[in-house]
Parts: sequence; C-alpha cells; structure tokens
Amino acid sequence: MQREELNTETAKIPWKELEKFFANGTTIYVSPDLDLIDVALEVCRDNKAQMEQWMAEEKVGQVSDGQAIEWLETDATVWSLVVKPWVLVQPLKV
Repeated sequence: MQREELNTETAKIPWKELEKFFANGTTIYVSPDLDLIDVALEVCRDNKAQMEQWMAEEKVGQVSDGQAIEWLETDATVWSLVVKPWVLVQPLKV
C-alpha cells in the first residue's frame, strides 16, 4: 500500500464503535508520538524489527483494558485505520 492510499482510509471514529474489534483482540494502540500512516506502512511491509522497537518503547501494542475503559468512559474519539486484520487506533492529540 502507498502512503496516499492509506491516508485516504483514515477516519476519526468514536471508540465505542470499535469495541467489538477490541473484544476480538484486533485493535492496536499507536502513540500520538508516532505518525499513524508511518506505522500502517510498516505493518503493511511486515517490518518486524521496527514494530518490535516501537513495542519495546510502548509506542505500539494491543489496546489495554485500561485504555479501552478510559476511552469508553470519556466517550473518546480516535483516529483509526484498518490494516487487515488489525485496526490501528491513535488518541487524538489535544
């Protein structure tokens, strides 16, 4: 996939609409410190080394129960991007 194609597929979406994806374990947290499109490109490229680095830095990983609860309680809206089978989610920068 190309950067431009991925960019057109991003969307702001209420977290509550993504709960079913969280429940089946396919939501991936992306830190606001990272560019959502850059992360999606590395997922598409299957760049294991980069993903492991981000995971070690806690900038990418499974959405935690705590995050999911907080986003639900605050009626959060997140950036999202589907890179099958994953749904990448990133908190909006405040």
